[in-house]
Parts: sequence; structure tokens; C-alpha cells
Amino acid sequence: MSYKTILAILDTVENTRVVADFAFAIAAQSNAHVIGLHAETVAVVPLVAPMEIPDPVAVQALQDMARSQTVEIERIFRRRAEMEGASFEWRSFTSSAGYGTAPLIESARSADLLIVSQADPSKSSDSHVDVDNFLFESGRPVLMIPFVLRQPKPIKRVLIAWNGSKEAARATFDALPILQAADEVEVFSVDPVDNALQSAAVAGAEIAGALARHGVNVTLATSQSAEKSASSVIENRLSDSSIDLLVMGAYTHSRLWQMIFGGTTRTLLQSMTALTLLSR
Repeated sequence: MSYKTILAILDTVENTRVVADFAFAIAAQSNAHVIGLHAETVAVVPLVAPMEIPDPVAVQALQDMARSQTVEIERIFRRRAEMEGASFEWRSFTSSAGYGTAPLIESARSADLLIVSQADPSKSSDSHVDVDNFLFESGRPVLMIPFVLRQPKPIKRVLIAWNGSKEAARATFDALPILQAADEVEVFSVDPVDNALQSAAVAGAEIAGALARHGVNVTLATSQSAEKSASSVIENRLSDSSIDLLVMGAYTHSRLWQMIFGGTTRTLLQSMTALTLLSR
């Protein structure tokens, strides 16, 4: 198994270079095809008081700005692809629905892996709201790049946040090409419990055995949270073990206008320090 179609989500000029760098670095491992995807959102018509009529000058200015950003994003992506000599294509769609349009969703659902940059909390961008919803609807694994990480590096050490859920299982197997290439993979459980299927002392043993049969160099570890949250325990493990990639399930409790993660997932994403592969 390997990733053969990688979708790089290029939502802003600021993150395009970083996302493209990571996408082509991962693509090089299996000669994958990289698709650069951008949604050029048609501006909502500004109204002018008191008659509330459309302001054509403002509309044109917003459209010109969106178009110039699209041109710059495409230029950066194509230049990076040509430097790599990689298989690639560029897809840009213009719509008032942004990343919620059907052609973009279809592109995502036909890819092996989606790559996107985490939003920098110090820089507001309306497109990130669109991207969150887009990822939620894609049904595909998403590799998120922390905004603090600017350069690709080999993924040698991987931590799987394991709780036995279907989301965690899906994320684990979605990450298999990366896990097989990694030097060390740890299946890490926080506050495992005894049940009819397993003892807390050997939580994750079944998934570790399955990964080992795929040639993954895997170990097991558990931890008690005590007075800490599960996310804090995982964050500490990431730091103490110099983890390059966190693999975990993404959880949602309601389908609102944007992706809403469960508590542990949300907290970890807000303080990301390592690449994070999410599936749901």
C-alpha cells in the first residue's frame, strides 16, 4: 500500500509554499501524483446604505483581490512541482460556496491523502472556516501541518493515540504507508480500562500485532492521566519522545457549519507541535 494521489489544499498565499513542500516530499516516497487545489470564493455583494444597493466598485475590488491570490498560489505551486519534476496538476474552482462545492468534495474523496496547513491563530482568514467543513465532508485522511512547522523533515518517530475507537482504527490504517517507513511507532493509550476483550495492561496489543504483521516496528505504552487531561498526557509524550507524527481519530458530536472536534482532538489541534494525521 502507498499513497498515489495526494491532494494539497492551498487556501492562502501564506501557506501554499509550506503545503506544497510537504506534499511533494511525501509524494517522492512513492512517485505519487500531487493535485494542487484552490477555491476562489466569489465575494458576497457589499451593500451601500441607506438604499442597500450593491456597490460595484467594492465588488470588483474584492473579486480582483481573490483572482490575484489565485494566480499567485498557482505560480508558487507550479514552480515547486517543476523543481521536483513530479507528476502534478492544478485545480482551481470559482464559487460562492468556497470549498463546499461538489467538484472540490469529489476531488477530495478521490485522493489517498489530503494535506493542509493549520491556521495561524494570529492571522485571521475566512477560508480556513471553509477548509474545516471541507475536510469534515471529505471522508479521507488528513495530514495537518502545524503553523509552527515550516520545513518538511523525515517522519521517523510516530505516536498512535489509541483508544480502541473506529476513528482511531481508521486513522491507524490510513497512516500505514508512513508507519511502514518510520523507524519507530508507538501505540499509546491513556487511561485504558479492563473490559471483556482485553486487560488494561495490554491495551492496544491487537492493533500492534496487526501492524507488526505489516512490517511496522511497533511498541506499546500506556499512561494514567491522574489529574491531567488526556490531551496534556499526549502532548507531553509528543515532546518527551521527539515525535514527528501523531496519528489519531477525529471526533465530531454535531454537524454544524464547521468541523467541531471532540475535547481531546480539539485541544491537541490548538496546540499542535507535530504533524498530525486525522481520520474519521
